[in-house]
This record gives sequence, C-alpha cells and structure tokens, in this order.
Amino acid sequence: MRAEILRVYKSVHTWTGIVSGMALFIAFYAGALTVFKEPLARWASPPAQQAAVPLAQAQDLIVRTLRAEPAAARDFTLHLHDAENLPGRLSWQVRDPGADDHDGRHLRHFVATLDAEGRVAAQPVAPTQLGDFIDVLHRVVGLPVDNDPNRWLMGVVSALYALALVSGVVVLLPSLVKDFFALRVGRNLKRLWLDAHNVVGIVSLPFHLVMALTAVVFAFHDGIYALQDRLLHEGRLAGAFQRPAASAGAAPRDPATMRAPAELLAAVRAIAPSFVPTALQYQQAAGPRAIVRVWGQDESAVAPRARGGFVAVDPYSARIVNHDSLPGHQSAANQLISSFFALHMASFAGDPVKWLYFVLGLAGAWLFYSGNLLWIESRRKRGAEPPRRTRWMAAGTIGVCLGSVCGISATIAAAKWLPGLVADVAAGHRALYYAVFFAAIGWAFWRGSARGSVQLLWAAVVLTAAIPASSLLGVLAPGLGPWPPASAAALGVDLTAAVGAALLAWMAVATGRRVRHGPAPSVWAAPAAGTLSGTGR
Repeated sequence: MRAEILRVYKSVHTWTGIVSGMALFIAFYAGALTVFKEPLARWASPPAQQAAVPLAQAQDLIVRTLRAEPAAARDFTLHLHDAENLPGRLSWQVRDPGADDHDGRHLRHFVATLDAEGRVAAQPVAPTQLGDFIDVLHRVVGLPVDNDPNRWLMGVVSALYALALVSGVVVLLPSLVKDFFALRVGRNLKRLWLDAHNVVGIVSLPFHLVMALTAVVFAFHDGIYALQDRLLHEGRLAGAFQRPAASAGAAPRDPATMRAPAELLAAVRAIAPSFVPTALQYQQAAGPRAIVRVWGQDESAVAPRARGGFVAVDPYSARIVNHDSLPGHQSAANQLISSFFALHMASFAGDPVKWLYFVLGLAGAWLFYSGNLLWIESRRKRGAEPPRRTRWMAAGTIGVCLGSVCGISATIAAAKWLPGLVADVAAGHRALYYAVFFAAIGWAFWRGSARGSVQLLWAAVVLTAAIPASSLLGVLAPGLGPWPPASAAALGVDLTAAVGAALLAWMAVATGRRVRHGPAPSVWAAPAAGTLSGTGR
C-alpha cells in the first residue's frame, strides 16, 4: 500500500480516536458495569422490611389492587421472584406527562401488598436508580439525561468510533503478521504501550465492530423506523406490532375473571419448557385488548432485551397471542433483529458471556485511554518542554477518564449512605457523580497530568475500596446506616470492587514510578521543583 495512503488512514485513525476517545472511555467503562446492572441494584437496595405476598395469593392481590387503584390496570407487573431490589410482589409506574420515554427521572413508583386482614395496601416507593444512572452514562457518553439530542450525539461519537476502527486496521495491515502479538517488554514503554494497544484492538475487533454499529442504530432508531414506515409501510408500521383494534363499543372487562397467574405460566411452559419466567407484565388489564407479557430468561437461546424475552398471553383465556419475542421461538427476521440487541447487551448464554463482556468493556476503555496517551507521547521531542496544548490534552485525558472512574465508584459507594442523608436519592447519585467528575478534571489541570494521574488513581483506589468497606461497616456497625450484602449477587459486587481497588492500586504504584523516574521533560514526568510552566505545578 502506498505510503501517502497509509498516512491518510493514520491521520483519520488518530483524529477520530482523539475526538471520540474520552467520551468512549466513559461509555465503555460504564457499559462494563451495566452488564451487571441487576446485581448492582440488589447491592444498593436495603433488605425488605416485610415478606412479599405469597404467589398463591397473587390473583387475590391483583384483583383487590385494581379495585383500589384502577389506574394501575394500564400497566403493572407481578414479580415471580424475591430480591432486594424488588419492593413488593406487585408494582407499577406512572410517568409524568410529556416526559421522554427513555428518561427514568420522571417515573413515580408504587407497590401494593396485602395486610394481615387481607386488605390491599398501596404506597409510593423509591427503588434504587443506581444501575439506571450508570446505564444512562453508558448510553449517552457521560451526559446526565437520556433524551433524543444526547442519543444523537452518542450516534455521532459511535460513527467516529467505527471510522477509527476501520482506519486503524488499515494502518496495521502492512505489519499485521510481524507485529501481531509482538508484545515487546523492555525499557521503551512507548513501544510496549503501542504493542499492547494494537493487540487489544485486533483481538477485540469483532466486539468493537458490533458495539460501534449497534450503537449507531440504537442512537438513530426512531428516525430509522420513521423512514422505514414512510418508504416501505406507507405509515402502517406501528399497526403491525399491535393487536387488532377492539370492536366499537366493546365493554370493559372484570379483572376478577382473569385466569390465575399459575394458569398463564402453565400455558407458557407448555410451548417453552426451558424458558424461566421472572415477571408478568399486565397491560390494559381491564380493557378489551388486555395482554400479559410473561418475561423470562432462556440461556439456550438469544434474548431480544437485556432483561430477557417475553411471550404475550391473553389473561382471560390463557391463550398464547404472540411469541415473536420469546427466545428460541422467533421468526428468522425477528431472530436477526434480536441478535443485534443480544450482541450489544450480552443477553445470551448466561453469566460466562456477561463476564466476557465485562472484561472486553474494561479493555475497550483502556484502548481509548492508551490511544490518547500514545498520541500525547508522540508529541514529545527529546530535550524540549511539551507545548501547552499537549499538556492540556494530557490533563484533559487524565481528568475525564480517571474522573469518571472516581465518580462512578463514589456514587456506588454512596448508595448505602444516601437514603439516610437526602430526600431524593436518585438526584443525590447524579450530584455526587458530577461533583467528583468535574473536581477530578479541575485537579488534573491544576496539578498537571503527571502528578494528577497518580493522585487521581489513588483517589480511585480509596473510592472503589469504599464500596466493600460500606458493606463491611454494615456487618460491624449496622446502626450507622449501611447494610451487609443479603445475596450472593450483592456479595459479588463487593468482591469485584475489592479486586478493582487492588488493580487500581497497582496502576497507581506503576504510574508513580514512571512519574518519578521517567525521561524528562515530558507530560508524564513530575516537573522539577519551582517549575510552573503550562499546567504543571
């Protein structure tokens, strides 16, 4: 390949990576944690104050709740399993008028239970929003709100990401055979980092291509559907996914005549024995088009959503209405669409794939971090002070990347303290994350990239270690507020955080050694005493 063509691709790879790298670091770091969104929610939820209504009384609970709270008939959920993050057997949500469908800040949550005399008791609840907040950071590259403009920005970033991947492969092609897996360990740290950057990039290339392309589709899916509707379906696309309209004048139905949940589950079990139901979502339960989505998991098949798949059942006849979203029972076209969701959300093959995605997500974050650091290092000229723009780029990379790590660890660790300190826990999570995030950026510019990187890494160690420390405090001093883990999933969060803190400590020690003994002048070497040029102090 001609040298000038390679130079063009190298420039494309460098600048698309530089422009999108910091945003993608946040997306990948938060995305790796989002794979275990449910365990995070269980860790952040206090033990239930009262036992859930037994499943044998579920039908009675549904009927009494709908009589007391008719508005709940529009959409409510019957949970089949008990977990710390599920506030009760039956719950529903009310979205504020005009709120974005993806924005969970405008949802009010309610739960219903039966008291000792069998009377229904409905009350508002505030389930943890920790997992949802980290998911929002992942979906809109660190921005606070999941709305259309922010998703479009994520789509642009993802398009740049795809361009960086393709151009990077083209640049590496001439030396791919020679350099692949050539991890040259020695005194030349820049060469070692470049080798590691290339190996991680090539080995995880299929994963990154899937992430880039699906993220673009997710970001612009509303527009894609609208265009498809206009060009192919003549405005009738929405009707293809809905049940036939009820006949004019159809009378409301009495929920007391619905089949019991056990009958609905038996109907599903008859067509999908390996499908494990987790929840029954009733929609328009008192209307002529009542439907129940039986949600669940089937690890032997691809699920169309992160929470699994579902089969639609008529609650008044227990007849299977639709199984287009039932894992293992989809048409070829629906299976193809579900595969895109599953490949992005790791909703197939159970926990082994989730752990694989967790590792690949963290490796992806490191890929963008190392890419920026390599570009900064390439600006260094022997014996010359780094220019101000290089120092700012280095400080910005350190501040944004390590700031997001510190902010996420801080807001997770605070989950067991905020309920006793603030009225709006979800707002407390957001405020704490952004306070730590912007403080880290300010610190990196004030202290300079060299000293700031070491200090922010140690801050990340302390904040990440605070996650299991909060649980340990719940064991040793339960009166202080935090609570101990109540399940293996919650304990897994503590153990993973402890391992993460140890790895961050190793990085802090190694980075400190580089700052003290690395070649100078450099943005990664501590400036000599009294030197206050650029952003280094």
